[in-house]
Amino acid sequence: MKNFKKIFALLLTVLLVFSFVSCAKSADDSKDAQLKDIVVSLDWTPNTNHTGLYVALKNGYYKDAGLNVKIVQPPEGDAISACSSGQVQFAVGYQDLLVPAFTSDTKMDVTAVAAILQHNTSCIVSKKGSGMDRPKGLEGKKYLTWQSPIELAMMKNIVEADGGDFSKIEQIPDVPTNEAEDVNANPDHAIWIYYGWGGINAEVSNIDVDTFFFKDLNPVFDYYSPVLVANNDLINSDPETVRAFLAATKKGYEYAVENPDEAAQILIDGDDTGSLIGSEELVKASQNYMTSQYISDAPKWGYIDPQRWNAFYNWVNDNSLAEEQIPENTGFTNDYLA
Repeated sequence: MKNFKKIFALLLTVLLVFSFVSCAKSADDSKDAQLKDIVVSLDWTPNTNHTGLYVALKNGYYKDAGLNVKIVQPPEGDAISACSSGQVQFAVGYQDLLVPAFTSDTKMDVTAVAAILQHNTSCIVSKKGSGMDRPKGLEGKKYLTWQSPIELAMMKNIVEADGGDFSKIEQIPDVPTNEAEDVNANPDHAIWIYYGWGGINAEVSNIDVDTFFFKDLNPVFDYYSPVLVANNDLINSDPETVRAFLAATKKGYEYAVENPDEAAQILIDGDDTGSLIGSEELVKASQNYMTSQYISDAPKWGYIDPQRWNAFYNWVNDNSLAEEQIPENTGFTNDYLA
């Protein structure tokens, strides 16, 4: 009889445990089912511009905010078009490259809602000692270009401001994936890079280069690059989701500022494209550089300074680089930042 009671008690305990586990799982499943699906499109393969997104995903910041976030590569076409159509809710873009989105016949339904970096790290790189440590030095050399009207107008502006003749620079339509290796092999090449990746790649590759930054030569060129953009229908119909997403993303970038090595590893582990395999040293070095770039001198992560945003688009207007004039305060908002 005593054995029977013991067996019964044991069975009852097991049943209670299974019941508890089942209830807990049902509660978790119910909670997951209530999460709002959000898709974010990157502009390129994963890199340290994107670290805060991967940290927010890995550390559960999005889930805590009631969001089920998926990070994807740019769909066919481009990330901004996908965001405009609602195929994705958020995307990574660039203020200069957003000009057609706000001025072409087929305008995009997107708005920049956060700055990923506070200052433009765009610069021109060349092999050290090749004479291209200033814009005028490009005369008689080759500039590798993606042939954007705004890109070339910016180049013309800084070359002429330095007393150079832009027409004396040979333009080569080419954008190599490893700029440091290219200029090292071709001393007459100059290439536009983002220092946080391309410049750091030169450092870890022990390739000596010369650089000059656009923002140092003309403050108007300290525009926002990159930014997070959101679909306008989402902004208008569900602003709280936009706020929740940005608050969680902010936590991701703040974590990256305080914990660069850990954040770099999260980015590496989260990359499902395989593009970062073998680049661990670059990622970690780039991440340490980015800690000073995500927030910098801004009051908080994501803030877009209206003066700087408008200054660049006013320059675009003054140089007739858009299909129509861009009004003040077009294409951005700080209203949803935490």
